[in-house]
Amino acid sequence: MSAFGKDPRRVALVVPTWNGGPRFLEVLDALARQDLADGFQLVVVDSGSTDGTPQAAERAGALVHRIPNTAFNHGATRNLGISITGGEIVALLTQDALPMDANYLASLVAAYDDPAVDGAYARQFPRSDCDPLLAERLRQWSAARDTPETKSFAPGDPAGAQRAFDALPPLERYLACAFDNVASSVRRSSWERVPFPAASFGEDVAWARATLLAGGTLAFVPDARVEHSHRISMRREFQRIYCDHRNLIELFGLHNVPTWKNVFEGWAHQRRFYRELLAGLGLGPLRGTFWRAYSVPYAFLETAAQFLGARSHWKTKESAFWAAADRKIRAGV
Repeated sequence: MSAFGKDPRRVALVVPTWNGGPRFLEVLDALARQDLADGFQLVVVDSGSTDGTPQAAERAGALVHRIPNTAFNHGATRNLGISITGGEIVALLTQDALPMDANYLASLVAAYDDPAVDGAYARQFPRSDCDPLLAERLRQWSAARDTPETKSFAPGDPAGAQRAFDALPPLERYLACAFDNVASSVRRSSWERVPFPAASFGEDVAWARATLLAGGTLAFVPDARVEHSHRISMRREFQRIYCDHRNLIELFGLHNVPTWKNVFEGWAHQRRFYRELLAGLGLGPLRGTFWRAYSVPYAFLETAAQFLGARSHWKTKESAFWAAADRKIRAGV
């Protein structure tokens, strides 16, 4: 018997989908095996799949809501999905984030035993076939830690939260607001007060910032574990890092790579770092040679994307060329 159904329950889970493929079928199987008292409502918001994804979700017992592909927006679509559910606690999962055991959802929901918690996010592990450069970066992300954390600036005190936020340097502001909708959850009443922004990228971190500045509390739950990563692509990684740092300068004033000089310094540092990393992985001569060669332009694109993404917040306002380039880079991310 499946752990989920269409009917409203105390806990709901929302999955935005678009051509989820075989991986999404694995996710459905893992969700059906979740060990959660009274089960949960599963809502799938599909944005124009042509590979049978919504039909597979319906056969599995999910409530499916269809929207045009052009209507998808990371923040607005998640808001739509949450609004369809009846859950007091609503989990959010991407179509390719695979729960690693039957206790995933129960572990995430347990964070709300603390009545102060407004949102919680899960631990992520790269897939076994993840490329070595991306796997290392994922291991450095906030969602890869093994230590639980509850964080707030000033619980119940928006003015105090703003003062605490303003007193931090930009990098610490960002780290304090880490949150990841690859595998997360929100308390419904908290989301009603602070919904996700209608953002095309980075809606999770923007929501975390707004929630904490409202005097809220967030939790990281390493016992809730998912496997999630993508095959590496220089173009996709450039777009993702660009969009990330476009947001970070606006949300936190964070500008890690402020000049072209810093781009080339960062490139040199990352080349050395990846060379040493790959040397210790025992990849074999052919695979090792490939990834050493790949890491050289990849390291440059990483630092250049940080520089250009942060710079875009003012370049796009004074240059039609940069405005057009910005739209092209962000398209489809």
